Amino acid sequence: MNNSRSGLIPQQWELLYSNPLHSAEDVAEFRMEGQGAVTFPKGWMRLESTRSAAEGQKANLVFWCPEELPADVAISWRFRPIREPGLAIMFFSSKGADGQDLFDPALPRRTGEYEQYHHGRINAFHISYFRRMWAEERQFHTCNLRKSYGFHMVAQGADPLPGVLDAADFYHLLVLKKGSSITFAINDLQVLSWKDDGAAYGPLLGGGKLGFRQMAPLIAEYAELSVYGVPAKKGGSK
Repeated sequence: MNNSRSGLIPQQWELLYSNPLHSAEDVAEFRMEGQGAVTFPKGWMRLESTRSAAEGQKANLVFWCPEELPADVAISWRFRPIREPGLAIMFFSSKGADGQDLFDPALPRRTGEYEQYHHGRINAFHISYFRRMWAEERQFHTCNLRKSYGFHMVAQGADPLPGVLDAADFYHLLVLKKGSSITFAINDLQVLSWKDDGAAYGPLLGGGKLGFRQMAPLIAEYAELSVYGVPAKKGGSK
């Protein structure tokens, strides 16, 4: 599997966090919201719900990385669908509504239902990049970027990912957030780009946590999570 750095990442940015997602030890500090199984049958992280898709939103999950990421960041990971239908999302810049840590115990408990993430006590971006749950999603594939609080769809682009039957190994996904601009690419093909004016859909979002979301009954595998950015300065004057 090729884990070469994408040419879309600014050259001066450095690797801030890397996780191969090879084994349970690699995600020991991750946090599951909802009821999901995390396994490694082929040496890569596999996510799936342990509840029936018939239960609707109660069957969905979010698996959070514990790292606090900066405002300007490039998030790179590998994705492979194993079973559809379903839907996959990447959350990023996720914080409590008042700027507190996403895992602050004072925040309401989250259990995987989508409304808790777009109309709960958190702010975040979320990009849905494998939308195969409903018939209209399978008939016309798109990637959607949304900003929350709220359910604001701020950008949309064509989705080049094939279905499970035609998927060829892993696909390289990249979210690049620099200043007020966000770009999303698959295999270095730019799918969408958007510039936030900090007014129409609320204030600009800064740093925060990332999380993998799935809508049951999707089963998917993930590998080689890497985060790039500008390292925080140590010591010296501010």
